[in-house]
Amino acid sequence: MSAAAQGASTQEHDMTIKQAIRIYRPAIWWCYLWAASVIMQSFAIALIPSFFAQDQFSRKYGTLSSEEKYEIPAGWRAGLTVGALVGEMFGLVISGTASEKYGYKKTMIVALILTTGLIFIPFFAGNIQVLLVGQILGGVPWGMFQSMPSSFASDIMPQVLRPYLTTYINLCWVFGQLIATVAVRAVLSLDNEWAYRIPFALQWIWPLLIIGGIIWSPESPAWLVRKNRMDEATRSLLRLTTRGHSNFNVDDAILLIAETNEKEMRMSSGTSYRDCFRGVDFRRTRIACLAWLVQCLCGSVLMGYSPVVYKACGLDGVWAFNMTMIQYAINIVGTFLAWWFMHLSGRRSLYLYGCMALFVLLISIGSTAFTSSTNKPAQWGMAIQYLLYTFVYGCTIGPVCFSLVTEMSSMRLKTKTIVLARISYNIGSIIVNNLANYQLTPSPSGWGWCAKSALFWAGSTLACIIWIYFELPEPKGRTYCDMDVMFDHGISARKFSKTNVPELASRPRENGNARSTANRQNAAAENNGTELANMSERTNA
Repeated sequence: MSAAAQGASTQEHDMTIKQAIRIYRPAIWWCYLWAASVIMQSFAIALIPSFFAQDQFSRKYGTLSSEEKYEIPAGWRAGLTVGALVGEMFGLVISGTASEKYGYKKTMIVALILTTGLIFIPFFAGNIQVLLVGQILGGVPWGMFQSMPSSFASDIMPQVLRPYLTTYINLCWVFGQLIATVAVRAVLSLDNEWAYRIPFALQWIWPLLIIGGIIWSPESPAWLVRKNRMDEATRSLLRLTTRGHSNFNVDDAILLIAETNEKEMRMSSGTSYRDCFRGVDFRRTRIACLAWLVQCLCGSVLMGYSPVVYKACGLDGVWAFNMTMIQYAINIVGTFLAWWFMHLSGRRSLYLYGCMALFVLLISIGSTAFTSSTNKPAQWGMAIQYLLYTFVYGCTIGPVCFSLVTEMSSMRLKTKTIVLARISYNIGSIIVNNLANYQLTPSPSGWGWCAKSALFWAGSTLACIIWIYFELPEPKGRTYCDMDVMFDHGISARKFSKTNVPELASRPRENGNARSTANRQNAAAENNGTELANMSERTNA
C-alpha cells in the first residue's frame, strides 16, 4: 500500500464519530434519501396483511364462509404474501447485476419508475387473481430497494459511521409498517372500495418524492473506481463531504479505495455471482447469508403475527391491537439504543448476547403457555415477556443484521453478496411463515400450538447461538482493506477483534491458495495501474 493510501487508512481508523459527522454530513443526508425507498417498500408490503382484517377488502376479494362472513381463503392469503417474496427475489438478482453494470443511481431511478407504474395493478385490480399478479410484479422493484440503499450507504460511509447508517435501514422498515397500519386504520370508517384503494394510492407519493432527489444524488465513488473513472469518483466524493478539514484528503481517500479494489482484483476472480462462491469469498458469502437467516430463525416470525399471539396469550382484540402498536414504538427505540450498544461492544457481541437473551425469553414464554387459560396473571406475564422479546430483538438482531451483512463482503462483491443474503432471508421467511401459520392456527386446520410455539423457535435460536459463536467475526473498527487481509489469512471468527492487521499483512498467507492469482486477475490489476500511478503522483505533488 502506498504511503498516501496508508495515511488515508490511518485517518479513517482515527476518525471520531463527531469528526466523521462533520466531514460526511452531505453523505448522511443522501443516505437518508436512499433509505426512504425502504420506508416505501415496507409500507407497500405491510398493506396486504393489514387488509386481511378489513371487511371492505374481504367483501371485494374474499368468499362467503359458512358463518356468512366474507374472508380471504388461507391459500390466497399465503399466495399474496409469498407472491411478493418471489417477485422480490427476482428484483434482488436484477439489482445485483444492473447496479454493478450501470451504477446504483441509474438502477434506483429505473426501480422507482417501475414501481410507479406497477401500483396501477393493485389499485384497479378487479379480482384476487389480478391482485396476485400485482404483488408478484410489484415485488420486483421492492427487491431492488432491499439491496441498494444498504450497499450505497456502506460504500460512501467511513467505518466509524457505517454501522449507524446501515442499521438506520431497520428503522425505515419499522416506520413503513407503522405508517401502513395508521393508513389502514384511518380509512376503516369508509364502507366502500376506497377503504383499500386510498392506501394503495398513497404508494404513489413515495416514488415521486424520492426520484426527484435521486436524480441529483452523487454516484458511489467505489463503483466509479471499479469502472476506472477516477476523476468522476473524486468529484463524487467531493459532493459527499465538506471542505476544509485537515484530517481528511479526498485524493488520498480515493487512492485508498483504488488500492483496496486493486488488491481485491488480484485476490479474487471478478464481480459475478459465481465469484461469491469461490475461495475466501465463499466464507464471506456464507456468513452474510446466515447472519440474515438468524433474523428468521430466532422466533421473530411471531412478531408478524402479533395480534394472533397476543390473543393466544389471552388478551382481547382491542388490547392485542394496542400491544402491537406498542411493539412498533419499542422497535424504534430499540434501533436508537442499538447505535449506542454497537459503539460500546460491537456487532458480534450484540448478535451473540442478543440471541442468548431471546433464547431465555422464548423458553419462558413457551413454558408459561402451559398454564391454565383462566390464569390472567400468567397471560399478562406472557404478553409482557413478548414485549420484552421485542425490545431485545429491536436492540440487537433486528438492526445489527443490516450492518453485519454489508461489512462481511469484499468491496467488489458487496452488492451481489447482499443480494444473495437477502434471497436467503426471503427463502427462510417463506418457510418460517408457513410453519408459523400451522403453529398458530387452532386445530383441526392447524397444529394449535399458539404461544407454546415459542419453544420450537427457542430450539432454532439455540442453533443460531452456536453458529454465531464459531463463525461470525467482529467487524467493529475495521476498514474493508482490514477485513480483506483477515479473511485472506483465514483468521478465526473469534480472533478478528484481537488481530493486529498491519503485522498480519506483513506475513505471507498460511493458506497460499485461498484465492486464485490467475493471469486474468493480474491483467485486470495492470489495467488499473496507470490510473493508480496518476493518482499517486497527484497526491504526492
